[in-house]
Amino acid sequence: MMNKICVVGLGYIGLPTSVMFANNGLHVHGVDVNAAAVEKIQHKQLHIEENGLQERLNAAIDSGNLTVSTTPEKADVFIIAVPSPINPDKTADMKYVEAATKSIVPFIEKGNLVILESTVPPRTVEDVMMPILKESGLEIGSELLVSHSPERVIPGRVFEELVNNSRIVGGINEESSEKTRDLYRAFVKGEIFLTDATTAEMVKVIENTFRDVNIAFANELARVSANLGVNVWEAIKLANHHPRVNIHLPGPGVGGHCIAVDPWFLVEQDPENAKIIHLARQTNDSMPLYVANQVKAIANQHQITNPKVAVLGLSFKANIDDMRESPSVEVVHHLNELNLELTAFDPHINEAKLPQQSLELEETLKDADIILILTEHDEFKILDPKQTANLVRSKIVFDTKNCLPRDAWVKAGFDLRVLGDSKNL
Repeated sequence: MMNKICVVGLGYIGLPTSVMFANNGLHVHGVDVNAAAVEKIQHKQLHIEENGLQERLNAAIDSGNLTVSTTPEKADVFIIAVPSPINPDKTADMKYVEAATKSIVPFIEKGNLVILESTVPPRTVEDVMMPILKESGLEIGSELLVSHSPERVIPGRVFEELVNNSRIVGGINEESSEKTRDLYRAFVKGEIFLTDATTAEMVKVIENTFRDVNIAFANELARVSANLGVNVWEAIKLANHHPRVNIHLPGPGVGGHCIAVDPWFLVEQDPENAKIIHLARQTNDSMPLYVANQVKAIANQHQITNPKVAVLGLSFKANIDDMRESPSVEVVHHLNELNLELTAFDPHINEAKLPQQSLELEETLKDADIILILTEHDEFKILDPKQTANLVRSKIVFDTKNCLPRDAWVKAGFDLRVLGDSKNL
């Protein structure tokens, strides 16, 4: 029977997964090394932003099905959902996965199931986790089952996608896969596909690498279009009317815990063959500097010698508070290197995480010469250009997400520039 689950890692994936199991009748003990986050969760307070999480957390704790602490407990199932970032040299950093696996070894018993949800380089279960799990003294594959079932959700829509998306389950043997599938059936309505652990690891990395390569193609098209007299947004939209074409959209770079990270796993493991993947990563990583240089060029065109830049958007995607690997942070860094004065604002980030960050929109816009849109938050899409005009010093906007209504801003007297639109650059 799988009645109790111990989830290690209560971040953007671990906490929503915990409350989903708890609200579907299972007993869940959540674990995190961040004592402050644990204390917040115990008091039904959130340390992350996610639509629908608050009410689900309240229900999970009130029912008694969810408890949290900094220490694992004995359980039938252990789920590891910890970060798997990259090091400064772009190699995989497995210290969190290793530490989480070691933390559960003293609590593992015969008949348990261990599931890794973290997105990891292929062969992590085989080469990293299993040697640690063998320290339990249990025979892996019979007395202890192990599998990999990577999350496939997008921030802002986690609960909808946890339920409705298809899921990949890769066990070290058939029994591990089947037990894992049966567990997730507690709330997953999408199809569940079974495979082996290494293939499951590869599938998740492939999915995110495909998106990274596609975005790199779009970013390359944006730069080419800017030199050819083309609006890349219009060109991509029209090209995507072809039944077999689906080009992603350009932007100031790629962020998040997956797309900006996972392709490096393949580059590290097989650099001789992962040439396109490597080039795509370099292309997307180059976009923040490209954007910063464009800002400088716009200032020069307007003959503004010491421009103040109002940076709008610090999270890596719209309507969330997640700054992991955010290209906005890199853009700010490059603007600083160009000695440009700036103030940054994000309506979803309630504490200053950068020295240049303001918690007030009006303060950010006051006396600005260039408004730089880096994240397409809904709050920015509905900005009133007439009211904004009364705050800024120079009426210039550089929209890297093509999210502002052009006519309204131009009518209010703004010079509206758009990334990848040579007509306005």
